Amino acid sequence: MNVNFNKRDPVYVQVIRHFKEQIATGIFEPGQEIPSRRELANKLKINPNTAQRAYKEMEEEGLIYTERNLPSKITKDEKILGSVREELILEAVDAFIHSIRSINVPVDEVLDLVKEKYTNERNGRRSDD
Repeated sequence: MNVNFNKRDPVYVQVIRHFKEQIATGIFEPGQEIPSRRELANKLKINPNTAQRAYKEMEEEGLIYTERNLPSKITKDEKILGSVREELILEAVDAFIHSIRSINVPVDEVLDLVKEKYTNERNGRRSDD
């Protein structure tokens, strides 16, 4: 598990985002056990209280669950899993729109460029090939 922390956002928020990305990409599967809070703190070299806070927030969001003294697991709730993916997509789209709007590019041109680049990269070609 490798997370590149930035200096802007609180570490626990970045840990949560990492988990969401792992869930959205299928690396963490529904029902999969995740490291204990202590293990996570050791792996990421963060304060155990930070790991605890991230897990607490993820439990409140329904991303993970813990039964009795068993290891925490990724939720199996399809609705929550879908909302995680949608949240990450919307964040990326918002960031993209914010950055492109200042250039005043017509939306049709932007959509054409995005479709072309997305298709090329999906087919293993870079747009500058």
